[in-house]
Amino acid sequence: MDWLSLKSGSDVRGTAIGEGTNLTGEVACALGMAFVEWIAARKGKKADGITIALGRDSRVTGPDLLRATAGGVMRAGAHVMDFGMCSTPAMYMCTITPGFEPDGSIMITASHHPWNKNGLKFFTREGGLEGRQVEELLKKAQTLTPSDCPETGTIEERAFLPVYKQQLADRIRTGLGTDSDKPLAGLHVVVDAGNGAGGFYADLLESLGADVSGSQFLNPDGYFPNHIPNPENRDAINALQSAVLKAGSDLGVIFDTDCDRAAVADADGKEINRNRLIALISAILLEDHPGQVIVTDSVTSAGLRTFIEARGGEHYRFKRGYRNVIDEAIRLNAEGKECPLAIETSGHAALKENHFLDDGMYLVTVLIVKAMQLKREGRTLGSLIADLKDPVESTEIRLNILDADFRARGQEAIETVLEKARQDPEWHLAPDNREGVRISFDMDGEKDAGWFLLRLSVHDPVLPLNAESDVRGGVVQMLKKLWDVISGIQGIDLSNLEKEIRG
Repeated sequence: MDWLSLKSGSDVRGTAIGEGTNLTGEVACALGMAFVEWIAARKGKKADGITIALGRDSRVTGPDLLRATAGGVMRAGAHVMDFGMCSTPAMYMCTITPGFEPDGSIMITASHHPWNKNGLKFFTREGGLEGRQVEELLKKAQTLTPSDCPETGTIEERAFLPVYKQQLADRIRTGLGTDSDKPLAGLHVVVDAGNGAGGFYADLLESLGADVSGSQFLNPDGYFPNHIPNPENRDAINALQSAVLKAGSDLGVIFDTDCDRAAVADADGKEINRNRLIALISAILLEDHPGQVIVTDSVTSAGLRTFIEARGGEHYRFKRGYRNVIDEAIRLNAEGKECPLAIETSGHAALKENHFLDDGMYLVTVLIVKAMQLKREGRTLGSLIADLKDPVESTEIRLNILDADFRARGQEAIETVLEKARQDPEWHLAPDNREGVRISFDMDGEKDAGWFLLRLSVHDPVLPLNAESDVRGGVVQMLKKLWDVISGIQGIDLSNLEKEIRG
């Protein structure tokens, strides 16, 4: 087996059941053992002095993979804290929470991916492991034979979710400036957990006085029978919008399977995700502290930049990948720039006040505090982003790269577009072009009325292409220009681009 094929960014991910299974119990066991050895080497500790916390989401393969991972940790001689069902953000928080503070933690999850997938996310108290460190783990695990080692370590069941829930409850009370038992009394929130691990959030809100009637899909079900637990999925968002309108609630919230991503629907059922979600949390953060830097991924809209700048903020576009935006925000803060937020259009969001932890549930908690404050004024969250300009048209296309050396072929396409922009004054290269190539165009007498971004996927042999326009028909105009430039490049399947142009 090619162990490195299991690497997905900064996670391990694979097929855990059915045809093509490559994330087996044996693999999980070896990774558990490798993680202990990796931590022992970093800390200069013996394995019997190391503790690893384990948690999982609701997937059907979660219990078996957790047991297998625990077996590997114990075969390395370390101690296991078994949290059972948990969330990814909670698995980091346990490493810095007094009374727990394991040397490392592992979350068994594959985020929003189909039910037959699963994976492992690794944490220390310094944060999530980086891609190169995950590669080290996979290489180390490949050399191990756990079956030759007895389980000399120990295991205990611990409950951390109640502690994490209390941390969120404390944030709500602090945000509202109260020690009331029911600080959310009078607020109606619909929670959609997508049958993932986040159903407990409805219990938390209810315990704080909120009305959560109309909430749905709270019970864990690893087959995800109602909709994909993904805040970007159209069916999932439609389900949330319908639930909000049916219940007549003040807002609705939705999480992915392991709760590190989220989205919101306003009282009128209008979705608040992607650029709208970034605008909302930016408006809240900039309200009292203008001048701060908001770090986002590269595919955010032109309207979002205008929105952030109108509130005295600086919009800093960076690269796709939640680790990329988080690391860049941390770097900017180290340089002395006040940067409170790193966020992707996918819903990954990390706040400086929360250790730059990628935590969709914490983000929603901050939004709920604001929703409660606005409720007292007779307003909703949507009122904060009423002036955000949405594009008239937008699309996302994936251009598959057929060449075996897909990175070289993809880079050729990007360089070809860059060269065109250098030669043609009608092609405006974005001044903050930090990933791929982002080009804007003047259309219908309006400056920079549309843009496209062509970039190379972080993991796959694909060139994702995003395009937005503020004028009707602008997207096709831009795509035709792009077609003329890259249609002669061999080894890239342009059929999806052609379909979009033809309509």
